[in-house]
Amino acid sequence: MSFLCCTSRTRVPETRRHTAQPEENFDYDLVVIGGGSGGLACAKEAVQFGAKVAVLDFVKPSPRGTKWGLGGTCVNVGCIPKKLMHQASLLGEAIHDAQPYGWKFAEPESVKHDWATLTESVQNHIKSVNWVTRVDLRDKKVEYVNGLGYFKDAHNVVAVMKNQTERVLNTKNVVIAVGGRPRYPNIPGALEHGITSDDIFSLPHEPGKTLVVGAGYIGLECAGFLKGFGYDATVMVRSILLRGFDQQMATMVGDAMVEKGIKFLHKTQPQSVEKQADGRLLVKYRSDDGTEGSDVYDTVLFAIGRTACTDDLKLDQAGVVTAEGGKSDKLDVDSFETTNVPNIFAVGDVLYKRPELTPVAIHAGRLLARRLFNNQTDIMDYADVATTVFSPLEYGCVGMSEENAEAKFGKDKVEVYHAYYKPTEFFVPQRSVRYCYLKAVALLEGDQKVLGLHFLGPVAGEVIQGFAAALKSGLTMKILKNTVGIHPTVAEEFTRLLITKSSGLDPTPATCCS
Repeated sequence: MSFLCCTSRTRVPETRRHTAQPEENFDYDLVVIGGGSGGLACAKEAVQFGAKVAVLDFVKPSPRGTKWGLGGTCVNVGCIPKKLMHQASLLGEAIHDAQPYGWKFAEPESVKHDWATLTESVQNHIKSVNWVTRVDLRDKKVEYVNGLGYFKDAHNVVAVMKNQTERVLNTKNVVIAVGGRPRYPNIPGALEHGITSDDIFSLPHEPGKTLVVGAGYIGLECAGFLKGFGYDATVMVRSILLRGFDQQMATMVGDAMVEKGIKFLHKTQPQSVEKQADGRLLVKYRSDDGTEGSDVYDTVLFAIGRTACTDDLKLDQAGVVTAEGGKSDKLDVDSFETTNVPNIFAVGDVLYKRPELTPVAIHAGRLLARRLFNNQTDIMDYADVATTVFSPLEYGCVGMSEENAEAKFGKDKVEVYHAYYKPTEFFVPQRSVRYCYLKAVALLEGDQKVLGLHFLGPVAGEVIQGFAAALKSGLTMKILKNTVGIHPTVAEEFTRLLITKSSGLDPTPATCCS
């Protein structure tokens, strides 16, 4: 699924607006099922306009037994702990970089990482966010219900409480914001012995030698920070890296990880996971050409995709049909985030063919609340959403991949500007600049409207965020070339893109200022 090229639906007719429901007496104006980013944003926005709102949130433990508090995937087992661990890994590199800059350590070779300290610090931060989130709901007069929700019908949501008692919430509108959970492969031993991103950020012991199964952004990010902490990390790739992303950039991300010492098993799938007498895990695998192999690991982490948490909702009792005529576990919605039932909406990762990104869920949730309770009409624009893969050398992008641009407009109608560059920060410690690279995908005609921007290098997330606003504002290569950069920064490299792929010229600069 492409995270970058989803487009918003055509605006639906006025008759589909959600203010024309028959006036009835309901206990709530809105019940939100799911206490993650999108659901909470929608709920908190709604109460500002006088709506009476309740939020249901209940976390089923992972097969490993991991559970967490209010806040959803991003806060507890996603963006926040991932970024903290990525930062911890970067700090390890910085310690080594510091020495040639003149920083002295009594015994530099004795610098080592402590997993227990890291996980304790990360979990302490997450718990503080859980608490602040609950207080924020209370202060904003959003009712928090720690129960697992399901539909009794389109206007009645049942909350199953911890003690298994049930409470019915009668509501005019419902927002489904239940997100998703990691999938396990259907192989012997996977559930019993494997972990996922639900577990890694609070793992009570060092992960040790780790096999990461899956080469999406979650798999690559986990393998990256584990290697940064000094653990042996291997990524098992079924087909390609970073499906849905620009494949030239994805290949370079993988190559940069190999340069860091991360191993890859390409075109390979696991067949079984067996626990050995010493507690370690024997993984048997098979490659596409039929070659079989095995290796022993301390930890096996599955990152093969996510499943929407719709099974427990009893959607049929409300008349809600999932995407693909009920074959998908995700929900199809119109431009107003409406399901096939007029008073039931959905936002976030539970949506079919929408970007699975926290800021997308938050923005969509807020806009939905404004339409429902404040007579606003703005709809969510799912096109050109920026994102970053926090691999050891970060990859940030916004807009179309080179492949998608050529498929849509034709190869002869697209021009690609590209360059390698040398971050100033890398000079003194003599870090590799081999994979520091960026490109702009643009239309060939006129002022060359920019279709996509791709950046591989330090602080890619910070770099791409500003350029995302420019791209959505109609950025052209003419404007980009006439923008004066801030020197010396890595972000300025976008303003110095002069060489095109079609020219065949070498995109490698002679100096930092060339």
